[in-house]
Amino acid sequence: MIIFLYGEDTYRSKQKLNEIIESYQNKYPKGLNLKFFNLKEKNFQEIKDDLGTASIFGDKKLLIFRESFSNKEFQESFLKGAKFYLDSKDICVFLEEGSPKKDKLLNFLKKNAKSQEFQPLVGQQLRSWVKAEFKKYECQIGEREMEKMINFIGNDLWQFSNEIRKLVSFSQEISEESINLLVNSKIESDIFKTIDAIAMRDRKLALSLIKGHLAKGDNPLYLFSMINFQFRNLLMIKDLIERGKPFSLIPQITQLHPFVVKKGYFLAGKFTLPELKKIYQRIFQADFDIKKGKIKPELGLDLLIASL
Repeated sequence: MIIFLYGEDTYRSKQKLNEIIESYQNKYPKGLNLKFFNLKEKNFQEIKDDLGTASIFGDKKLLIFRESFSNKEFQESFLKGAKFYLDSKDICVFLEEGSPKKDKLLNFLKKNAKSQEFQPLVGQQLRSWVKAEFKKYECQIGEREMEKMINFIGNDLWQFSNEIRKLVSFSQEISEESINLLVNSKIESDIFKTIDAIAMRDRKLALSLIKGHLAKGDNPLYLFSMINFQFRNLLMIKDLIERGKPFSLIPQITQLHPFVVKKGYFLAGKFTLPELKKIYQRIFQADFDIKKGKIKPELGLDLLIASL
């Protein structure tokens, strides 16, 4: 079987790929015959060797090809043996960002593969998607608040997904005020510097940057939500690294933008998994204490940074 996923909306195409992988892993938990090939990077001989290796367990293979249209040698070889792949019990998935230029491989895939194109969502489709995403977190968003988010973000689902996570982490009640605070405030470079300083455990620099944010009038709860969001991502990424998941799979599993994963992958290496769990628990407790009025937000931030 051959599956062809492509289009400008890379968030949903990768989400679909993730569904295919999960379905495969439910049937074959060991995942020994799940193979990823980046045709722009991997040596073609390695690819031929992998494709020619039979499964020692007789399990069905799941072969995922990316950047296929950039490798003419692969295209020619694949098209020559196309009948074998069409008749095989194995599953070949072609994942392409955007719309590939017309050539023999594209014509073959559109004619013979189970194709699905992912165009950017607009209008009611986008609104339905936003509602469904909030529902995953057992949260609802009003029409006016949703329109405000769409005005701020457009139809970039990668950013939308991240902003929704920030909002539900901040509060289960989605208001225009929280959207203005979290979404309209694009995360500037100084916020990243603060998060990086915390992640690198440079307490002196982190405290200095936090005080700079507060002096500018940045909301302490907003700062907490950013810290919480970043360490939540680091915890997810570190957990997947510990479980031996390849880097290429992490964006699909976490639904984080590849850039966020790349940045987090490096930072996660600075911590052990138990350390990240303890830090995340401290962030949760500090946030809880502030919202319950047990400590002032500014003091809560200072105590949190000092404990990391």
